[in-house]
This record gives sequence, structure tokens and C-alpha cells, in this order.
Amino acid sequence: MAKPLRLGVAYDFRNPPESGLSHQALYAAIMDQVAWLDGLGLDYRFHDYKKSGVPSDKLREWADARGWEAILNRKGPTFRNLPESDRSDLDADKAIREMSANPSAIKRPVVEYDHEDGAGLLVGFDVQEWSTALGGSLT
Repeated sequence: MAKPLRLGVAYDFRNPPESGLSHQALYAAIMDQVAWLDGLGLDYRFHDYKKSGVPSDKLREWADARGWEAILNRKGPTFRNLPESDRSDLDADKAIREMSANPSAIKRPVVEYDHEDGAGLLVGFDVQEWSTALGGSLT
């Protein structure tokens, strides 16, 4: 019997004014991604960073899997508005502390997957990457 696919999808709906996106545009983009997942017929769990946060041990796990640089959103307004002392001399431990304290500094979405073809972590939304990782021609 095939191993079922397990997904954990984490989003953050906060939208600081500096992002340049309207709330409607941000919401629409996220809902497009959710609709894409729904269209695949996959069973997934939605996790809201803002409401639930992300435990530091989970951030460590993600950083170990993909590198903290792939997880930390340095381009977003949350990170850019941190004091220089918080943004400089980053290493894995400091980046994880900053992401724990400021969940909007985590790139999103983050998808943990596990199925018969393997397990892994996807960061950011790329239809081709997701399709390949989640079992081939899922688009």
C-alpha cells in the first residue's frame, strides 16, 4: 500500500505597509496557492505563523535541512526594519532567534512533505519545484 502524502503548509497573513502589497493582493496570492494544493487532492495541514508561531526546534530542523539562509526572509520589511545589531553578524543561532521572535521574517510558505517517493522541505512557492517534489506531474 502506498504511503500517504503528509504536508504541513505554513503561511503568515501579516502584511506590513512596507510590503507594497494590498491586503487583497496578499490574500489572493495565498489563496491561489491553497487552491492549487486543494486541486491536487492532497491532504495537508495549514499552520498560521502569526497565531501559532514556529517553535525554535522546528526552525532549527528547517535550517538544518535547507540552511538558515533559505529560511530567513531578508528582503521583507520585518527583517529590514529590525535594528542593525539584530541584522548583522548572522549565523544559524542568531537567525533562528530572530525568526522565533519575528515570525514574519520566515520565508513562506514552508512545506514539509513525506510520501512514498521521499521526504523534504519546500520554501517559497514554485509550481514546478512543488510538482516535482510532491510526486511528478501534479500540475
